[in-house]
Amino acid sequence: MKSKIVSIAIICMLWSCTNSTKKNETTTVADTTQTAAFKPVDFEEQLIYNRAVEAVIWGMPAVNSELFHESLIKAKGDYNQVVFWSGLISSKNQTLTPNPDVIYINPFYDTRQGPVVLEIPAVEGISSLTGSLDDGWQTAIEDIGPAGVDKGKGGKYLILPPGYKDPVPLGYIPMPSSTYTGYAILRSNLTDGSANDIKRAVDYGKKVKIYPLSEADNPPATTFVDLINVDFSNTIPYNVHFFEVLNQFVQREPWLTRDLAMIDQLKTIGIEKGKTFQADARREEILNAAIKDAHSWIDKKYEKIFTPPFYDGTNWALPASPDVVKAIMSNYMAPNLYPVDERAISYSMAYFSAKKLGTGQFYLMSIKDDKKQSFDGSKLYKLHLPAKVPVKLYWSVTAYDRETHALILGMKYSSRASTSPGLQKNADGSVDIYFGAKAPEGKESNWVPTDPKRQFELLARFYGPEKGFFDKTWKMGDVEEVK
Repeated sequence: MKSKIVSIAIICMLWSCTNSTKKNETTTVADTTQTAAFKPVDFEEQLIYNRAVEAVIWGMPAVNSELFHESLIKAKGDYNQVVFWSGLISSKNQTLTPNPDVIYINPFYDTRQGPVVLEIPAVEGISSLTGSLDDGWQTAIEDIGPAGVDKGKGGKYLILPPGYKDPVPLGYIPMPSSTYTGYAILRSNLTDGSANDIKRAVDYGKKVKIYPLSEADNPPATTFVDLINVDFSNTIPYNVHFFEVLNQFVQREPWLTRDLAMIDQLKTIGIEKGKTFQADARREEILNAAIKDAHSWIDKKYEKIFTPPFYDGTNWALPASPDVVKAIMSNYMAPNLYPVDERAISYSMAYFSAKKLGTGQFYLMSIKDDKKQSFDGSKLYKLHLPAKVPVKLYWSVTAYDRETHALILGMKYSSRASTSPGLQKNADGSVDIYFGAKAPEGKESNWVPTDPKRQFELLARFYGPEKGFFDKTWKMGDVEEVK
């Protein structure tokens, strides 16, 4: 009964919030507010629609994760291998809000045949890794590297399959996963962004190893898949493919106790463990209508996630609610807390989670300027960063496509960072970064290009944030339009 009430509430919210007059593929009728709404033939169709909306919201992090693996297969890679980029990523990488100022080292694991060893190298001089090991729901099992469990000493992380009960051998760090598959997002950090610096970070990152525990006495060589020149995408598909991908995840992964109420919900839309997912023409219409409305609802909720802001009086905010952060850090064990709605918002625009957010990295996002106007790619904007940004490693600011949350297509680069070669500083040590379709004269090295035909959003990253960042003695102001 509770599920039906929630479903009806969501539908009411969708009808009241939607302002578009665009029709979807299903039969539509314009109401008094000029809304195009799905019209079911009977209650059974209404139930399919309702539960499809809930499936989108609940399943967002799982689909996000599964899309990552789907893209890996297309790139001729697989589980128990390491995906990496041998240089800074470009817009060929159409994953959700990736970081173009680090070298990515991403091991994918599959424990269906038993535990998997993930070897992490110790810090070597300026070479270090920042990241976390996540399960298939993108819930951080633990952080890795100097800000993680190994504290920079490196170690053998032993990823355990669901329900594993055998003793863990000495010398291994146990990592119990709630799913059979998952991945680690590791960033091999840069210092000055030069060609030699990039090569150093790549070489260090490739010291990561992954192999089955059963072969630990004589580990096979780790397979590294370089995606630097490969089109690689896991932006969310707001069509029936979303449900196909969700079905793949459900078929492979175990049901978690917290999610058992979704078994019948998914069965209604055609997703059932051990059975083939099939949708005839009419059901496909219903599912497409449901996910389009869910997308509209998520996007409207996304705009509200920036309240309250991190800095009072600005538009900068952590793109995850306090409840989502608390739930992830507790592996969803916090009583009376399961924020699936807010979780869907965060995972519609990003992947990965940290076990202890703020230790290794922190993120601030903005979608509007100081006048509360959305960022327009045809205009020029300026962001002022005061001197002495309180970070141990580096800071960066990246522009993403507002609709897809991926890097803006066709740009020669997407960000500026403290590690960007040639970055200009003001006399007092502060930095001005510009965003727009055309660079201001003499400021090309501090300029991030945007598409004049599209809106964009900004994500500021702080790696190794220090006390001054969190007590806000250092404060970043809003982005301002340059007239």
